[in-house]
Formats: sequence, C-alpha cells, structure tokens
Amino acid sequence: MWNKTKVTQLLGINYPIIQGPFGGRFSSAKLVAAVSNLGGMGSFGLNSYSPEEILKVNSTIQALTKKTYGLNLWVPQKSSSPKIFGQEQFEIVKTMFKPYFDALNVPLPETLPAAQAQNFDQQMEAILQASPPVMSFIFGVPPQEVIQELRKRQTVVIATATHPEEALLLEEAGVDIIVASGAQAGGHRAWFLPKNKGVLMDTSSLLTQTIAQVKTPIIAAGGITNGQEAFAALQAGASAVQIGTAFLATQESNAPDVHKHKLLQEVPQTNLSQTFTGRLGRVISNPLSLQNIPTDKLAPYPLQSTFLSPLRKVALEQHQHDYVGFWSGQFSIPLQHTSASSLFRSLIDEINNLNPIS
Repeated sequence: MWNKTKVTQLLGINYPIIQGPFGGRFSSAKLVAAVSNLGGMGSFGLNSYSPEEILKVNSTIQALTKKTYGLNLWVPQKSSSPKIFGQEQFEIVKTMFKPYFDALNVPLPETLPAAQAQNFDQQMEAILQASPPVMSFIFGVPPQEVIQELRKRQTVVIATATHPEEALLLEEAGVDIIVASGAQAGGHRAWFLPKNKGVLMDTSSLLTQTIAQVKTPIIAAGGITNGQEAFAALQAGASAVQIGTAFLATQESNAPDVHKHKLLQEVPQTNLSQTFTGRLGRVISNPLSLQNIPTDKLAPYPLQSTFLSPLRKVALEQHQHDYVGFWSGQFSIPLQHTSASSLFRSLIDEINNLNPIS
C-alpha cells in the first residue's frame, strides 16, 4: 500500500501528504484543518507570531480538526560576528533602492526600520504549552533541550535539510523525521550550513543522496505539485511528500488573491533572490527579483522587508507587480486546483492510477 509509510505511522495520518507551512502570515487554520481532515497533515508557519498569537492559532486549529497537524518555527541562526547595521549602512541601502521608490512616487523611509523578529525562546514556551501533535523547524538544528521537552509531550519533531550534511546533523540531534527540501522549493531557502549556501541540489538528487546517508524517514519537498511527481518521490524512497506552492494557490490559504492568480495563470519562471527580505528565497521572476543586488546593499533580515513595505504597499495598490516579491516553487505543469480538497483528492487519484495494486 503506497500510503502506508514510516511517516504515516509516526504521524498517525492516512496519506503521506504534508501541506508545507508558509511564512509571511500566509498560513491559515482553515487550510491546515482541511488537509488534516482529508487524511494528510496540515502545517502552520509561526515565525512572525508572538507567543500569545501562537496559543490562539493552536486553539483555532484544534477547534477545526481532531486530526494530526503541525506547527513550524525557524531556528535562530547563530553568527560569530554579527553584522553591524547602522545609519551609514542604511544610507547605502536607500541609495540602492531610491530609483524604485521614485518610480512609484513613494517617499524613502528616513530612519532605520525597527527589528520585528520574535523571540524564539518565548515562542517555544508557547509551543510547549500548546503541545501540538507535530512540531517542525527550518534554518537549523533544534536545540537539544527543545527536542527533549517536545518528546516529553509526545510531539513528533521534524526538521529541514537542503543538503545531506545538514540531514546528518539533524539525525545526530535525534529528530524524528527530516524534510529534504530541494532547490525547486518556494519561499525562503532553509540552508543552515554556511558552506552549503550556494549548493543547489535539485529535489531528486537531494532525496537520493540523503536517503543513502541517513536512516531517519525522509519527506521530499521542492517543486512537487501533482500526483505523478509525488508518486515518483515515494518510489524513490521518500516516506512522504511536502507540497507548498500548490496549496498556497488554494482559496483556503491566506495568500493575497493577486498572488494566487499569478500562481494559477501559467507556469511561472522563478529565481532565488535576497532582494525582498534580506534572506535568499525563491520568487516569481520579475525585474526587481532578477537584479543581482549585493548583500552589502541590502538590510539584514527582517529589516529589508520592513524597509520595502511602503514600496510593496503602493505597488500592490497600483498593480505594479514588478516591485513585489511573490513566493513560488519552480513547478513543471500549470496549477489547476483552487480548493484544498480538490487538490488533495486529485493527488490521491493520480497516485492510485499510477499504483493500481494499492
């Protein structure tokens, strides 16, 4: 039976289909519950949420589903020499982006944007209080004490790797499941070993090499949008697939309508860009995303996103989408489904047709 895997057993779900968590407040309890109630697992990205908001989100999800669901946080990235970003550096960023602000008659921010990053330890206190069935992480190895506390609460721990070396570190830390996130994945690129920053392994290669080096069950992610691609990953040894962009395009997600329209109207060209947030992520290609802006002319995450927020707001109001970053994975055939249930049932039907023995 194709739908009986190590991951489905660990998570207590019927089908090895995971809805990828979204940042940018694009996640929704409605989408999480829809996927979980259909027999997969919905996930909610909480990186920008306060502890109080985390508890509220968890309660909302629990009111909509009694099935397995997952919450997601970013592991704080450590640096031996934090980059100093002061007014002098901010002036360099302003000079770089002045032509874009001028083009839409948007005043440049005069002062440094305020940092908006949440405190991970405080977020984790809320997570431990919520005790979700599943907790997933990106951008690093969860602290050992966090893994231990989640284990005490019978919470399954998932973490993300973009390279087999990262997967080995996650396995050594004792996580229950590893997401192998290939270069086609949309949104922020979840690498955490600095030497692997520029190593772009496609999903198929990453999956094959990771399975060969670790014993922990693997979820394949990156560019998977239909049953044929999901079945290929399962055949290659994945214990589940994680699908983000195709669920982002559905009516249940909190992505803006213009974003969903861009995902559904055609197969978009995408590229990796740091321009919009200060961290590398895959977006639908446009003139601004394709500008190879040096890191020293960008504000660090999350200040870059805050700095660009006035430009983004006006650009959306004026339908000047060349100035807006729209997250997207790189997929091969057009997205068709505007509801989570339609997408989910299509995945099951396609896989069943490819694997009639099941």
